[in-house]
Amino acid sequence: QVQLAESGGGSVHAGGSLKLSCVVSGLPFADYCLGWFRQVPGMERELGAIAGIDDDSITYADSVKGRFTISRDNDKNTLYLEMNSLKPEDTAVYSCAIDRDEYCSGTWIVRGQGTQVTVST
Repeated sequence: QVQLAESGGGSVHAGGSLKLSCVVSGLPFADYCLGWFRQVPGMERELGAIAGIDDDSITYADSVKGRFTISRDNDKNTLYLEMNSLKPEDTAVYSCAIDRDEYCSGTWIVRGQGTQVTVST
C-alpha cells in the first residue's frame, strides 16, 4: 500500500520560510515522478512544482518560481519543498503526489493528506 506523509507546515509572517517534507512508502521511490500541489478552499488545486527522476526534469509554476525549491532524497524516500519569501497568497494546504511513472505525464495516482501553510501579513 502506497502511503505519503507530509510534514513541516505551519504559520509564518510574510517573507518567512518553511520546508515541507513528504515521506513515501510502498513503492520504489526513485522510479517515479513526484510533485507538490496546493489548494485553497473553494479554489482549484494548483500544481506548484514537479520533480522527475533526474535534475533536468524539475519544473515550477510561475507563482512559485524563484521562491520555492523542490528536491528529493532517494535514499530517504523523501520529497522536499523549501519555500522562501512566503506571501499571504501562498496560504494553502500543501500535499505531495506521485505520478504514474517516471515521465511526469500528469497522471497523479496517489496524493497525501496535506499540511497547512498559513502566511500572515
